Amino acid sequence: MKTAYVFPGQGSQFPGMAKDLYDSSSKARELMENANDILGFRLTDIMFNGSDEELQATSVTQPAIFLHSVVQALESGRVPDMAAGHSLGEFSALVAAKALEFEDGLRLVAARAAAMQKCCDKVPGIMAVVLALPDETVEEICAASDGTVIPANYNCPGQIVISGEAEAVRQACAMAKEAGAKRALPLKVGGAFHSPLMEPARQELSRAIDSTNFKTPACPVYQNVTAKAETDPQTIKGNLLKQLTSPVRWTQSVRAMLSDGATDFVEMGPGTVLQGLIKRIAE
Repeated sequence: MKTAYVFPGQGSQFPGMAKDLYDSSSKARELMENANDILGFRLTDIMFNGSDEELQATSVTQPAIFLHSVVQALESGRVPDMAAGHSLGEFSALVAAKALEFEDGLRLVAARAAAMQKCCDKVPGIMAVVLALPDETVEEICAASDGTVIPANYNCPGQIVISGEAEAVRQACAMAKEAGAKRALPLKVGGAFHSPLMEPARQELSRAIDSTNFKTPACPVYQNVTAKAETDPQTIKGNLLKQLTSPVRWTQSVRAMLSDGATDFVEMGPGTVLQGLIKRIAE
């Protein structure tokens, strides 16, 4: 029996998130108040009482999901046998695996959110979800499109998110529909995450990651870029940076965890999106 903790990324937030943890646990309350102090604004007020729109600001969303996820994992009082996170969730996984201190993880997530927002403002791009096509077909469509567009999230079989320049993504969507996609729809996101358009954000985040201390994790962390169990701190740091401009290989990561003996997947943080994806991957 092996337990894997999995951590969600952007999109899982909701008004009132983590309030039950804050109200019921003094340890959780202390961590959350510490986060407010580090960030310089009361993130918890927005988490508990903010509107959907307020929670969607990247500078709020990313630290909010990280905070909810990490507090819940630390409350569990155990280190899992393995861990993985979807995009932003990888930072939560690294804290749960004791490769990163809570405070360092929060600062990195805040720096990542700021760098990504700045990049989105300067380098416009979009993302779209493509349903019911094989991964290989979507890859071929992206390669054949004019401009920059790549598979950004391999979420589960039959669900891939593509990302890149607006016109290239729209062209790829049209080609996907012609190839038999059930849907190929643009997403309401701030920019072309996990694509080469995020290169300025990667460069900016590299300074923060280089100056942060990473330790050998207490359990393997399956990283988005490689979909493999990683334990070397330098490799982990490098993969965190590559993640900004590379695909999230979630399907492949879950398959690797299953192959390595994972029997229970526990989703830490807001929502249950990953549980649904894992069921489809494990079929």
